[in-house]
Amino acid sequence: MDDVASHKFEQERGHCASAVECYMREYVVSKEEASIELKKQVENAWKDINQELIFSEISKVFPGPVLTRILNLTRVIVFFYKNGDGYTHVGKHTKDGIISLLIDPIAVSY
Repeated sequence: MDDVASHKFEQERGHCASAVECYMREYVVSKEEASIELKKQVENAWKDINQELIFSEISKVFPGPVLTRILNLTRVIVFFYKNGDGYTHVGKHTKDGIISLLIDPIAVSY
C-alpha cells in the first residue's frame, strides 16, 4: 500500500525502486495496471490474514498479544495509505483519525 500510494512522490525525488516499479518491469505493464494488481494483492492478503486468525491453528502456536500487534501494525499501514500517502503528506484524513483515536475517543461502557 505504501508503494502504490507514494509511488509518484518517491520517483520524483529519485527514491529507490518500489513494488510498482518492480511489477511494471517484471510484467511489462503500465503504472496503472501495476497499481491495480498490487491493490488486488493487498486485498487478498487481508483475506489471508483474516482466514488465518479466525480458522487456523496459528492462534494456538503464537500468543494472542503477538498476533494482535501484527494485526494492529497492518491496520496502521492501511490507515496511513488507504487514501494516499497520509504518512508523508499528513492531511485532514490522517489528522482527524489521530484526533479521534487519541484526543476524542469514543467511550465504551460494558
